[in-house]
Amino acid sequence: MIRVLVVDDDFMVAKVHSGYVARTAGFEVAGVVHTGQDALRAVSELRPDLVLLDIYLPDMDGVSVLRALRSGGGDTDVIVISAATDVDTVRAAMRGGVLHYLIKPFTYAALYDQLRHFAVLQARLSALSSAGQSDVDQVFGARPGSSLPKGLTAETLRIVAAELRSTSPDLSAAECAARTSLSRVSARRYLEHFVATGQADVRLRYGGTGRPERRYYWLDGT
Repeated sequence: MIRVLVVDDDFMVAKVHSGYVARTAGFEVAGVVHTGQDALRAVSELRPDLVLLDIYLPDMDGVSVLRALRSGGGDTDVIVISAATDVDTVRAAMRGGVLHYLIKPFTYAALYDQLRHFAVLQARLSALSSAGQSDVDQVFGARPGSSLPKGLTAETLRIVAAELRSTSPDLSAAECAARTSLSRVSARRYLEHFVATGQADVRLRYGGTGRPERRYYWLDGT
């Protein structure tokens, strides 16, 4: 399991983000803290693999926390999650070696992509004893979209998502296939991907004989 420390001054936001982490396969919440000093203490004591770091903290800003982590020689990776949009802060985070910078508010899908991206990077690096240039290119060239299941593409994912969002109250795989010019099997794979990543859900429609029909619908707020 990849252990994640959530750092946010807002207790409710921290709870939401912790829930996002907990519902992602392969990840668990190592701890939740609300100040910069508590973040530094928790990293030292808990040794998380990843920190989700807010910028606006009551005692010290997130960039200062990041610098303290780096100067202390720690190897914990960091993703910034913040409402701070000024370029200087973004640049400082980049120079501090963060993996990504997510601007609040964001959906579970956005964080899910980054968590899966992190898991892919970890797996690739763990499989290497030494790295050639092609290996390094793969690691630094990886993007969240590369963590899509085999056979799914980002462009088709957007098309299916748009169709699902615009349909009320729900949509079957056959209906999705007809509207997107996909095969029924392909449409169902994309729809099931949205269910697996928490962006959609399924209700069953019973009628006649045979299996119930799976009806998909987009979840509000994702």
